[in-house]
Amino acid sequence: MSWPQADPLDSDRLALEPLAVEHASEMVTTLAPPELYLFTGGEPPTLDELGARYGRQSRGQSEDGSAGWLNWIVRPAGGGPAIGFVQATLRRETAGLVADIAWLVTPPQQGRGIAVEAASTVVTWLRSVDVRHIRASIHPDHTASERVARRTGLAPTTALIDGEVLWEVFLPPAAEH
Repeated sequence: MSWPQADPLDSDRLALEPLAVEHASEMVTTLAPPELYLFTGGEPPTLDELGARYGRQSRGQSEDGSAGWLNWIVRPAGGGPAIGFVQATLRRETAGLVADIAWLVTPPQQGRGIAVEAASTVVTWLRSVDVRHIRASIHPDHTASERVARRTGLAPTTALIDGEVLWEVFLPPAAEH
């Protein structure tokens, strides 16, 4: 069974480009600030690591086909360097498609609503491809990501996954045209 493929997306201030291996050379700089890993752990990837990761992710699905992978590079609408990413991992469950989403905006661009705008754009698109359940796992001390989740329509649950709070929203079907 095939998975939806990421489309180019636009919002008022942003352009979201489907991930390509070629994005690694510019994203290695975007992902370099160590403070980005405060709540998620890890460290900035090297160019080789990022190129290999993007090679896998840009295929659009896991090796065994059990998950769909959607990734977008976020940049200003008028062009310019990448300022972050949004990703969604799709799974099929009894009630339909479920998306686990995540977002990242480089520190100089944080606090301007960019993550909310980018994540909301992706959530709207996910609804258009019949995703009905959207989730995000957020470190309980990461108040900025909690604000993004809330403004994107997600609500916290009591579930903890690897020490992170599960946030979710159930979407109604997109209107028929």
